Amino acid sequence: MKKNFLYAGVAVVALGVMSGCAVTQQDLDAVRATAEQALNEARAAKTTADAANASAEEAKRVATNAQNTANRAAQAASEAQASAAANTDRIERMFERSMSK
Repeated sequence: MKKNFLYAGVAVVALGVMSGCAVTQQDLDAVRATAEQALNEARAAKTTADAANASAEEAKRVATNAQNTANRAAQAASEAQASAAANTDRIERMFERSMSK
């Protein structure tokens, strides 16, 4: 008899604990809605990050092109300066020859 009474007590306690921890469909729907909202926000954030990355890559490409153009301009200016210096030397030599005659 004591055994049956003990089993009944354990069953009542277990049933009470399980009913207190039971999850309703409404609770599951609320959790599902929260998870879906978080997933949608994460997807939107990824889309924004991808767009920002694409813009950064384009800016990097434009900056590289600008740097290359500046390097070519500096090279052309250096060559022009060297040519001007060479012409100045030739003109001075020609002037000195004409004055010495």
